[in-house]
Amino acid sequence: MGRVSTVVIRSAADVNALVNSGAARGSNARVIVFLALGGIFLDAYDFSSLAYGMRDITQQFGLSPVWAGIVNASIMVGAVVGALFGGVLVDRIGRYQVFMADMLFFVVAAVGCALAPNEFVLVFFRFLMGIGVGMDLPVAMAFLAEFSRLTGRGSKASRTAAWAPAWFTATSACYLVILGLYQVVPHEHLWRFTVGFGAVPAIAILLVRKKYMNESPSWAAQQGDLEGAARILRESYGVDAVAEPGPPEPKKASGSFRPLFSSRYRLRTTLALAVALAQTFAYNAVAYGLPVIIASFLAQGPLTTITASLVLNLGFAVTGGLLGIRWARRGAWRMTVLGFAVQLASLVALAVIGKPTGSLAPAALLSLGAFLFAQAWGPGAHYMTFASLSYPTSLRGVGVGFNQGVLRIGSTLSLFLFPVLASALGTGVFWVIAAAPAVGLLALLLIRWEPVGYDVDAEDALTASST
Repeated sequence: MGRVSTVVIRSAADVNALVNSGAARGSNARVIVFLALGGIFLDAYDFSSLAYGMRDITQQFGLSPVWAGIVNASIMVGAVVGALFGGVLVDRIGRYQVFMADMLFFVVAAVGCALAPNEFVLVFFRFLMGIGVGMDLPVAMAFLAEFSRLTGRGSKASRTAAWAPAWFTATSACYLVILGLYQVVPHEHLWRFTVGFGAVPAIAILLVRKKYMNESPSWAAQQGDLEGAARILRESYGVDAVAEPGPPEPKKASGSFRPLFSSRYRLRTTLALAVALAQTFAYNAVAYGLPVIIASFLAQGPLTTITASLVLNLGFAVTGGLLGIRWARRGAWRMTVLGFAVQLASLVALAVIGKPTGSLAPAALLSLGAFLFAQAWGPGAHYMTFASLSYPTSLRGVGVGFNQGVLRIGSTLSLFLFPVLASALGTGVFWVIAAAPAVGLLALLLIRWEPVGYDVDAEDALTASST
């Protein structure tokens, strides 16, 4: 791509305006977006890799339902810690350094889980894996928002929504890996090889980071480093940017959760949390419990369970996620409302069907598929839109980190409770899960905030004065 004429930047607002307008579009910037999505790919793979193996892990280590819940939930406990501290670090020390650190967590944790001799070691490394996952989402969403234009193709809304197909592609890839390993690996060790394989893409990302990865120009400018922002624009965008600092700008608050509850952001924070908690409770119970649902409730064998999980994720979730990128311009609020409505109907159908026999089995699978399809283009895609695009650059890390930290508490609860409730209630558990999208719908109807297409970065100066 040829270089554009020289652009003079005198403030952080100039950098934001340049990126938001779409005038700065370089090949390296697209690679950075791809690498950020690669981090999300790892998050999903690591979550999914043990979901299928939970039955084997339970048998191998002789776990009770409570201990199975602890193993399931340990990654979420780590993610709470990683999200809260990672969000603060993303705003204080920058996006680049945090991204590099969490890649190392993925490598060490994947190998540690694969070699775990007992449930105690497994819980420890699952916890470390969770820290990596928790740190990754605030930094990945910051990169996606801050290396994208405000509207049009490749917009902030489209790229933040792109996290959903990346997530579901990783889930599908995980089941493809399982399907391949199923043919050559002893079945009792299948989960170990699957989890360990997660270190491979993490190492690949680490190897290419030096050539392409860069700091966010918006964050650098917001820190007062206009020279650094100009350099990033030259290196990553091919924009001939020159820094000519204007009058000193007021120092923006960095790494504090307090502004999230100021009068300007209070309702946005509340809605983002409500949508996040509602979607995560339902999704974790259904998606991470998918192998259990298919194998136990639908009474299918191991190979059918793997194949059905793959088809549901690849056919419904990935397709829905790709459509979600295209539909993102229609607005996060509208698409999330529609998504929750479809999920509510799907869960009610599963509860009514119960343990299916004969012709009802395809209906149950279609209901699961509809749930995943709606998740991918609705609440699953846009809960991150609400969390990322409701705050300007100075608050984006802590905004996403706080959202993820609280969300992971809900995720921990759902992952711990699902094995226990499924054991006690059977298919009646779907009635409990159905409450989640109902709550999400209520929150959206009460707070009608639309972040798509809104220039939230223009609020940074106002944020400084209010804090």
